[in-house]
Amino acid sequence: MSTPLPEPMRAGIFLAPFHPTDEDPTLALRRDLDLIEHLDRLGFDEAWIGEHHSAGYEIIASPELMIAAAAERTTRIRLGTGVISLPYHHPLMVANRIVQLDHMTRGRAMFGVGPGLLPSDAEMLGVPVPKQRDRMAESLDVILRLLAGEVVNEETEWYVLREARCQLLPYSRPRPEFAVASTFTPSGGKLAGRYGLGMLCVAASQQAGYDVLGTNWQVACEVARENGREMARSALRLVAPMHLAESREQAMRDVGFGLAKWVDYFRRINPTASGDDLGASVPAEAMVESGRAVIGTPDDAIAMIEKLEKQSGGFGCILLLAHNWADFDATKKSYEMFARYVLPRFNGSNAARAASLQWYTDHNEELIGKAIQAASETVQKHFAEQAARQRH
Repeated sequence: MSTPLPEPMRAGIFLAPFHPTDEDPTLALRRDLDLIEHLDRLGFDEAWIGEHHSAGYEIIASPELMIAAAAERTTRIRLGTGVISLPYHHPLMVANRIVQLDHMTRGRAMFGVGPGLLPSDAEMLGVPVPKQRDRMAESLDVILRLLAGEVVNEETEWYVLREARCQLLPYSRPRPEFAVASTFTPSGGKLAGRYGLGMLCVAASQQAGYDVLGTNWQVACEVARENGREMARSALRLVAPMHLAESREQAMRDVGFGLAKWVDYFRRINPTASGDDLGASVPAEAMVESGRAVIGTPDDAIAMIEKLEKQSGGFGCILLLAHNWADFDATKKSYEMFARYVLPRFNGSNAARAASLQWYTDHNEELIGKAIQAASETVQKHFAEQAARQRH
């Protein structure tokens, strides 16, 4: 009896993005699209694109616009919002944009949702930071009802819906895939379980996020059961930063290009939560030591994924944080090395090849013997035929 192939692990990126303030933003955005094209050619499965409105580095304000552009330049990679900050938008507008993208991409669009990360974004919009998670939950509930074709009448302190409906229903049935951002608190898991959505664990390799991977998944499963649902581990996505090269030394040299700027940005936007490793004298080495990041070889990436699998209990997709630590050529090579040498370890694509090679090795003596015997018989036959011709 043959052994069934394992469920393949998917791979993608989580593109905030992170672009330092000393480079041209127009070229940076074009390079983001070039990267997604590169990943599509390599066979990566997903690219999630963020929404931010302040602090200068994360300069994509509309992931939907980026998805629309990327969809026209790619053929198979699925494209997600990572994430739409729901408290910043009227829910009917979000629902309509989701449906439109679902049709424009013919079902390749996915929708990650969250409360909004940067408090400066909320401040500019007059959104009370303590109310962001509650408003996200209110909005998500309405959006899912609208996508199901429901007519909604609802009024809250921040939006009004009167006979609201989507004039266009989703291309994907019953709806496109949704995922909820999850960091340290159980709120994301609760929403995922309540509605049967996926989870985007955006801090999976940071110690605080790593510690609660199993706990938050368990919360989601318990809430799902209470609502008559079942959570699927294939919809669990973990985000981790990696940069790969032929050697650890080369990887460390590569990230000398941009890691210091990335560290400076994180220490500025959230100095209380950046972590001791970011404050170390050599952050790159400290981040590897703490487990936050891989800066090394494909073997190091394999080791981190195995560690995340053990801690989480299993997941469906690894999302590499798109961080711009290295220059673009080294960055593209890092993703290529991941696709060539890391993913096959987890998706079983080489299992049959390895088995075939081992079968040949195990029977080598017998097979070579048969080949030698066949060659010898061919030579003998040749000489016998020559002798017969000479006799005549």
